[in-house]
Amino acid sequence: MAKTTILIADDHTLVRETWSLILNTHPAFSVIAEAECAEHAIELAKHLNPDVVIMDINMPGMSGINATQQIQKCSPSSKVLGVSMHTQPMYAREMMQNGARGYVTKNSSREEMFEAISEVQKGNKYICKEIKNIIAEQMLHVKGEAAGINALSKREMEIILYVKKGLLSKEIAEEMNISIKTVEVHRYNILKKLNLKNAAALVNFINTNYHAYV
Repeated sequence: MAKTTILIADDHTLVRETWSLILNTHPAFSVIAEAECAEHAIELAKHLNPDVVIMDINMPGMSGINATQQIQKCSPSSKVLGVSMHTQPMYAREMMQNGARGYVTKNSSREEMFEAISEVQKGNKYICKEIKNIIAEQMLHVKGEAAGINALSKREMEIILYVKKGLLSKEIAEEMNISIKTVEVHRYNILKKLNLKNAAALVNFINTNYHAYV
């Protein structure tokens, strides 16, 4: 049975060498190349067509996210596994929205890395346990606010969308063809229903949770 060929992209030499050493101990894996930057990773993927590309998100120059997009074009059969020190789910979401099949943090164990590589190679998606636990905690927090969200009217949800885009009340009024006073009333009602104190709290709430409702 042919081994899963792997390309490692990370700007730290010690990280690349450590991963290579660990992965090459697995009977099903073979690290065939290493890249110190995103641009080099793209070139290697184009010529080698590895089964899996382990892609660090933060590297000098082009980011791992942009590199993932390019690799999907030049080596569409390669599966990208995002790796990062970032534990915020938004990084995993962005990476996977741009073509990655999986995401693990640098806190993950070697066993979890083995599992992640195997799953993405099969064409499945994989999110590490650390990110899953954080998402679960966030969902519990959001669940407590769901009643307030569900109480919002369609017009209030439209205003939240405009606030998310950074529009001021005057601009929202012009977009919706209503008075500024009406916009302010809606914003007051939104704060009340969501149990928020002020506009700053509303903006923070939208930026943190709005993706869960759209």
